Amino acid sequence: MSEKSPSLHYSNYLELDKILKAQNPVSSSKGNEAHEEMLFIIIHQTYELWFKQILHELESVMSYFGKDNIDEENIGLIVGRMERANKIMDVLVDQVDILETMTSLDFLDFRHYLSPASGFQSHQFRKIELMLGLKVEKRHQFGGCPYHNQFKGDTKKEILGLEGGESLFDLVEKWLERIPFLKIGDFDFIKKYEQAINKMVDQEIDSITSSSLSKEDQQLRIRMIEENKKYFERVLDENQHSQAIKEEETALSYKATMSALLINLYRDEPILHLPYQLLRSLVDLDHKVAAWRFRHVQMVEKMLGQKIGTGGSSGQGYLKETVDKHKVFTDLANIATLMISRSYLPELPKSVKNNLGFTYNK
Repeated sequence: MSEKSPSLHYSNYLELDKILKAQNPVSSSKGNEAHEEMLFIIIHQTYELWFKQILHELESVMSYFGKDNIDEENIGLIVGRMERANKIMDVLVDQVDILETMTSLDFLDFRHYLSPASGFQSHQFRKIELMLGLKVEKRHQFGGCPYHNQFKGDTKKEILGLEGGESLFDLVEKWLERIPFLKIGDFDFIKKYEQAINKMVDQEIDSITSSSLSKEDQQLRIRMIEENKKYFERVLDENQHSQAIKEEETALSYKATMSALLINLYRDEPILHLPYQLLRSLVDLDHKVAAWRFRHVQMVEKMLGQKIGTGGSSGQGYLKETVDKHKVFTDLANIATLMISRSYLPELPKSVKNNLGFTYNK
């Protein structure tokens, strides 16, 4: 006779006893309970749970990108997991609204008990930043010490290991470099794109010179177009692009940048639908993390003004610096600068369209 397996209870499966007993306001232990501290604890514990799920998604995505060959059918799965991470970030931004139901005076009832604890010490959030590609040399530092000095033991060892390892940025860059569509047969994408840019610029200048604008206005607009053309030329020139990387003006390699441009321009081709969604999801995640930082800045301004952070940072000043400086996929976002209208887009030869499409032959 087979033994019946014990029934699984909801509470046991979720280990609710552990979770619901993990809220221990410091103000209560000091004999001066602050009502709002419970909300503060639960909000931040929830953040950490969502961070854990984001890490779970990123680890999965990076495991696929870490392979020498990525099965194209897995790109859809990767996009789905990146989109999930983006949805979670939306929730994290919205949670700030709940935290802001606590007033400045409410927070000051228990804030003095928290020092030197700080959100800056969130091990999981530092891991997310590192896995995306925010390494120490790109970070805005405070206090003259590297951020990982906040950690000790195995936690610090893990952080330093991620510092020295490949990030999602690195893996996506390698994947873009392997995409084989920049040159197929007689179709040279970079050359054709450059010709399209020249045609577009010439037509724009002709349109201006034949307009009823004053000579002064015409010259001003033509100078602007010529400056834009110089930007295109700099990006398309591999040597100039390499120099820009050395000068830290850009980070994404020349070939990866050109592949990302091709994907964005020809996103309507069936085989490029998912790669385009992937690139977009990376930019979206960058922007959503920045939005979360910015909402944090706004909240700190309302509650604390110019007060120093509990962890010793300059408070809102430090947070403001991180909003833009800590973005990782800026180069992918900047591809928008290189976009041209479909009317100028080089036409793909039939053989190339077949490679980029789903061709069915009886």
